[in-house]
Amino acid sequence: MNRQSGSPLEGRAVLACRDQRLDEIVVYASTQTPHTVRVAIAEILGIEERRIRVVAPDVGGGFGPKARLYPEEIILAALALVSDHPVRWIEDRNEHLLTGAHTRDRHYKLTAYADRRGHILGIDTEIVVDAGAYGLWPQGPYQEANMAARTLPGPYKIANYRARFSTVCTNKAPLGPYRGVGRPGACFAIERTIDEVARAVGRDPAEVRIENMIPPDEMPYTSVAGMRYDTGDYPASVRLCAELLDVDRVRERQARGEADGRLIGIGFASFTEQTAHGAAEFASRGAAIIPGFESCTARVLTDGSLVLMVGIQSHGQGLETALAQVACQELGIDPSHISVRHGDTESTAFGFGTFASRSMVMSGGAVAKASRMLRAKIERIGAHLLQCDVGEVRCAEGLVTGPQGRSVSIAEVAKVAHLRMDGLPAGVEPLLDATATYEPGISTGVFSYATHGEVVAVDPETGAVELLDFAVAEDCGTMVNPMLVEGQIHGGVVQGIGTALHEEIPYDKAGQPLAATLLDYHLPGAFELPAIKIGHLHNPATATEYGMKGMGEGGAVAPPAAIANAVRDALASLGAPNGVELNETPITSERVMAAIKRARSQTTPL
Repeated sequence: MNRQSGSPLEGRAVLACRDQRLDEIVVYASTQTPHTVRVAIAEILGIEERRIRVVAPDVGGGFGPKARLYPEEIILAALALVSDHPVRWIEDRNEHLLTGAHTRDRHYKLTAYADRRGHILGIDTEIVVDAGAYGLWPQGPYQEANMAARTLPGPYKIANYRARFSTVCTNKAPLGPYRGVGRPGACFAIERTIDEVARAVGRDPAEVRIENMIPPDEMPYTSVAGMRYDTGDYPASVRLCAELLDVDRVRERQARGEADGRLIGIGFASFTEQTAHGAAEFASRGAAIIPGFESCTARVLTDGSLVLMVGIQSHGQGLETALAQVACQELGIDPSHISVRHGDTESTAFGFGTFASRSMVMSGGAVAKASRMLRAKIERIGAHLLQCDVGEVRCAEGLVTGPQGRSVSIAEVAKVAHLRMDGLPAGVEPLLDATATYEPGISTGVFSYATHGEVVAVDPETGAVELLDFAVAEDCGTMVNPMLVEGQIHGGVVQGIGTALHEEIPYDKAGQPLAATLLDYHLPGAFELPAIKIGHLHNPATATEYGMKGMGEGGAVAPPAAIANAVRDALASLGAPNGVELNETPITSERVMAAIKRARSQTTPL
């Protein structure tokens, strides 16, 4: 899986200035992690954190590369200490492609041991990750190989497993996290292997997948690599995905052949997505900073409106909407009266930011806890105003409702709590303000999962690959907002298609990067994409609020494997004895033609 760039719509940018009145440095940065950037700037420049304010304004995409500290953020903050005017640095696309954190660039060697039905008995793998010239604070590059090794078994019940992995230093740009972190390559490796096992035993790859998967009646299940899967029905995701693609219809079309000579293929790929990693997970990696919790300060104002101040950073996920829904669920305040504040270390609760499919589980859990703390106080004041027992009231639809349908609005309760404290019950302090932290109850996090399926048409004369149909059958537990879930899936799938077919930053033998502009670095465009069908399964998590599971990265994990398997299926009739096999991304027309040429040059054994 070759090297690529995160390529958010907005590149990195930093503006820093000194606030003379407050004696602080204000740093505006396009970052996913404002609070930890503040920690780093203070430590590196040797000044107290109280003198640093980091603001992440409306960020135009992150995807992981903006979850690391860069030299420019330190340099600009240092310049602001000695400058009498603001200083800024704005990255252009050339600088982003050359120096922004790169991703992927890993090599897998797998040996699978299986019986004659394709039942996997063991997997032996070697993984090498090219991490570039240096590590990026705070995690460094080592989590890529670690994550790949631990997640490679995926949804499969594999009894025997050995993974040897290495992280190597080269003169390339540093490696950083990117949507999926280790899992797209691991999925590509195991899913291509599953297809080859099925081909070796002469069976349908979907059937072999299902028979090797962890059955739902064995959940919760601890994988051979120590990952604890709490809930799920993995075989059901394969069946649903096949149903969405109408496999029988595709096979009929494949058998008929295309009038233009192109070849049709269908491929699947399944995976588990580790989300909302707990503290023990990062501690086991030896991480310098352990992002094991999130926090929220919830504040009802004098008119009954609500402000949620959270440590995560929204950069396109719609978290403002989803967190407002959680508060509405707990307090009965309409989301139109709720504001979500994030991205400013001056006015938000401490948090680690948005990455690793953690925000909805962790920040959503913190919002739920803080909202319940507020609800208890609101109901106590409301019961006092209604002259009834607190057990007889409830918050709903902006009201505290008591016996006989009597009610008092949350706005009236807020007015008493702030402006007419003489109306408070004995022992209740003024203000409606609560801060809570949240960490999920499973150390390795909670696991979403999905199966992706792809139908392709391949031109054997040019190597061109066209995507005809794409389906995703996923399970992220309880969906807070289905529209946002499907938006995340669509966006992730498009990025996965980029990995599969388009995006690559090659280096020449002298170590010079060969993709320095968007003329060289091809991103998928809308006209190249198929319609994406989505089906949902619902197996709530057992250790999170409402049964939520993270799902922000999953869309990008499986497309490379699904597309590679589909291309392999399309070209199965070419070349003897084993057809055409492609095990490298991106699957360009040049690589397809080279693989066809290799296959046709083979001699059929007697």
